[in-house]
Amino acid sequence: MSKHIALGVDIGGSGIKGAPVNLKNGDFLHDRHRIPTPQPSTPDAVARVVAQVISAFEPSKKTPIGVTFPGVVQNGIVKTAANVDPSWIGTDLRRIVRDYAGHDVYVLNDADAAGYAEFLYGAAHKRAGVVLMTTLGTGIGTALIVDGVLVPNTELGHVQIDGDDAEEWAAESARERHNLTDEQWIAKLQRYYSEMEKLLWPDLIIVGGGVSKEHEMFLPKLRLRAPIIPAELFNSAGISGAAAYAAARVKAEEERNKKQAKKSTPQD
Repeated sequence: MSKHIALGVDIGGSGIKGAPVNLKNGDFLHDRHRIPTPQPSTPDAVARVVAQVISAFEPSKKTPIGVTFPGVVQNGIVKTAANVDPSWIGTDLRRIVRDYAGHDVYVLNDADAAGYAEFLYGAAHKRAGVVLMTTLGTGIGTALIVDGVLVPNTELGHVQIDGDDAEEWAAESARERHNLTDEQWIAKLQRYYSEMEKLLWPDLIIVGGGVSKEHEMFLPKLRLRAPIIPAELFNSAGISGAAAYAAARVKAEEERNKKQAKKSTPQD
């Protein structure tokens, strides 16, 4: 694979899917390869499937590979696991995938991957300033990108608003859970995004998740300082974002190694 190609793998609750990505535009270079998420979704079982998805594309050792996970990930280690097996907590996901796949990988939160993809290839179009990506679904996933730099694991769906996690009332699932009318749910969204503006002062807010396909129903009714727009990439965002993130990490490490080598070289 060329230097403009990376591989992304997205671990989801129902499926693990991946594809090689053209880093210039975020497009898939082949149809994505999908395998159902094993049940129970233990670290060992999931890592084996991730390795199978990676091997389906026969990447070279130099191909950057990014893997998303539905939880907080710090330095490759899983810290939360709300929708997968609890045995994930404390697991070194980067190491276990590397052991099974024979390739090094870079791991990040799934909402972070989607937000990064929307910044590079989708709704944000590499916009400067503070970009907030939110996904409205069972919960609220968030990603924060500041002048092109991803701030990982923001988890802003768990900000306390009126005594509850924000996602309790503002997630898409809240409509059925609390029997909310559209108008009532929109009022909860207004409360949530107003609070985000107070905390972050974003220059742009992007709304993803399945409900964003119905954005005409609720986005025009929100009154905010920042523009709030629907996501563009939908199901491809996690894979594209993971691939781009891995490529950026590889590039940063190469540049850091060059600087260190230059410092250690004796000067005449």
